[in-house]
Amino acid sequence: QVQLVESGGGLVQAGGSLRLSCAASGRFFTIGLMGWYRQTPGSQRELVADITSGGSQSYADAVKGRFTISRDNAKNTVYLQMNSLKPEDTAVYYCNVDRFTTPRGPGYDSWGQGTQVTVSS
Repeated sequence: QVQLVESGGGLVQAGGSLRLSCAASGRFFTIGLMGWYRQTPGSQRELVADITSGGSQSYADAVKGRFTISRDNAKNTVYLQMNSLKPEDTAVYYCNVDRFTTPRGPGYDSWGQGTQVTVSS
């Protein structure tokens, strides 16, 4: 199983920056696609960005040019650098691992507990 722990959320003024981190731990051999999602009350969780183990990235249109996803495979950690933050970026941000391999076989869809990001206007 993979445990994910996010950090780095908080309160920031519009135009500011935050950097989220998500560290994976547990008994696993490899981790595949890692991503960041966000959710606001009453809305579905939406993909913000994801990154493959090889470093290929994809972004939601709403964050392109402002957010950057990266990962350190040696540390099993994924990051989300968020610049030029807007009030509409306010949400709980969740880290996700799409699939992974363990001594017991493959595993899928592991989530962190979420970290709150609040952008004031």
